[in-house]
Amino acid sequence: MRRKARPVLITNAEESQDDQLRYREVRYLLMMSFRAVCLVAAAVLAAAHAPLLWLWIPICLFGMLAVPWLAVILANDRPRRRRTDPPPPPHQPVDELPTPLAIDPVRIIDADQ
Repeated sequence: MRRKARPVLITNAEESQDDQLRYREVRYLLMMSFRAVCLVAAAVLAAAHAPLLWLWIPICLFGMLAVPWLAVILANDRPRRRRTDPPPPPHQPVDELPTPLAIDPVRIIDADQ
């Protein structure tokens, strides 16, 4: 099966919502897989009475407790703003602002009739 070629990005538009969701889902899945590996490693190390068990078990516990929390936080996080966005226009004093065109409402009503 042939994969679709990704179009070239020629604007500064953000990624689509589907692409953002897919990225967050993949990141969440990878982090939760790491958590599962930590759980299995802790069980195997405890059953085997591995050397330096006092060091490995806290590391695995940290992975089992902190990684799910981080996975949820990062999965719900919005994407970062790009640094390539143009800066806002400089502030202009009120005296220098262009004046709006004067529109006569009477002439507009007369023109419609």
